[in-house]
Amino acid sequence: MGLYRTVLAEGQRQDLITYLNRGLLIAQWPVLRTLISRPLRDAWEDRFPELPADKAVTAA
Repeated sequence: MGLYRTVLAEGQRQDLITYLNRGLLIAQWPVLRTLISRPLRDAWEDRFPELPADKAVTAA
């Protein structure tokens, strides 16, 4: 989780390709999204709709 958090926040394009696994990112996103800043989370969720937004939080 720590590696993904760091790569999402600070990684270069090649780091994203090298270190992130699509399936694992999607599976872990509900928890991982709580560990990163809101602007970063919003940017990733806007760019990749397959990353589920927490509907309970966004609807409130």
